[in-house]
Amino acid sequence: MLFAEHILPYKEQMHQTLKTMVAIPSVVDSPLPGKPFGEESARALQTILRIADDLGLETKNVGNYAGHAVYGEGNEYADVLCHVDVVPAGDGWETEPFDTVEKDGLLYGRGTADDKGAAVVALYCLKALKDAGVKTKRRIRVIFGAGEEVASNDIETYYQSEPMPVFAFTPDSDYGICNREKGILRIDLSGGKESTAVRLFTAGDVVNAVPANASAVVVCSEDQANALLELTADEDTLRCTRTPDGLCIDAVGVASHAMQPQEGVNAAEKLIMLLSKVLDKDQMGSVLLFLADKVKTEYDGASAGIQQSDEPSGLLTLNLGLVRIGEGTPSAGLDIRYPVTASGDDILEHLKRISAPYGLTCERTCENRPLYLPEDSDLIRLLKGAYAAVMGEEPTVYATGGGTYARELNGRGVAFGPFFPDEPDRRLHNTNESIDLARFMQHAQICLQAMYDMATK
Repeated sequence: MLFAEHILPYKEQMHQTLKTMVAIPSVVDSPLPGKPFGEESARALQTILRIADDLGLETKNVGNYAGHAVYGEGNEYADVLCHVDVVPAGDGWETEPFDTVEKDGLLYGRGTADDKGAAVVALYCLKALKDAGVKTKRRIRVIFGAGEEVASNDIETYYQSEPMPVFAFTPDSDYGICNREKGILRIDLSGGKESTAVRLFTAGDVVNAVPANASAVVVCSEDQANALLELTADEDTLRCTRTPDGLCIDAVGVASHAMQPQEGVNAAEKLIMLLSKVLDKDQMGSVLLFLADKVKTEYDGASAGIQQSDEPSGLLTLNLGLVRIGEGTPSAGLDIRYPVTASGDDILEHLKRISAPYGLTCERTCENRPLYLPEDSDLIRLLKGAYAAVMGEEPTVYATGGGTYARELNGRGVAFGPFFPDEPDRRLHNTNESIDLARFMQHAQICLQAMYDMATK
């Protein structure tokens, strides 16, 4: 049975609800009592649950970590996992990031693509099922996480008190079906000898993005200062100026998500390699020296000795996301996406060995183990059928370096949509995030069909 067209009457309501959600700047912030991801993240979760209440759906808030709206009958659950937090707005927007602006068939705003648009679609799919009076074999539940962008424990905490589903998907990736997600290993490097020349170095806001900007304040000899000025004189992306505090050097790169660092240009790495051409080892300090020796401007971990690949999921990637010098203990943050057949423990132990001679502490701050769900599973067959019913062709099955909530489902779920392979990546974690409104409604039809099938088959 094709049920997908039942979502079409809700188009305008979805647009209005999305505008309401985008207006909340729900970047994860310092925890507050009862609000583990800060004020705005909690407000976004509470807002979408209130909207779900107004739509006549049963809701629950689990400590402002996550919440759900649910419909149907049965002893089992089928889940759709979305999130309502967003990455920082960043600079360079052509529109106001927390105002939705419609232009040329696109709707711009932070969160339209990742992941508030998909959250709103799933909510109204639930409403469509309820309004149609669909009889279910299992309850269909839309879950809204509040801390996904910082790889938090929001969904883990949710499932500590709520039952796990039989089937699930998260619309937080691309079509077709992502049944393989690389492991995500986040590393903090800190300590060692402080730089004798670099008084300040800052780059990055979050570890899971390629930093588009980096800056340093350097105090060095006149010959070294002249060398730095000469090296940057004809560089559009490097600017070096004399100030009373020393040389101020700024680097400009291109932002990208850490799952695809090769799509960006890392400003921190560019600035570190510039400094390494002029400063000696003591002047660099342990953190910057290690990065210059073992990370360089690579994204595959070759110089660090962790380069590897496998057939199911492809190449390991490494992103230098954060650097802080002159603000307490020198530190750097690495985001590593490793193949599904590799070991995060082995990678960590290797990094500890090679960073020890530099006097650095190497700690794992977070790890999400790989996901690998066989293509012949019942869930993947069901999702293939839903996609084919709407689009007239079967979806591909693929691997990603991205991390989604599917990892929390213990083999019960995958990433599925909302973006199509023939459209550009509109998530744009730096600026001008948007959705194509026509494709938005196509996704809504696929999402509804998949939710209907999970609940009834």
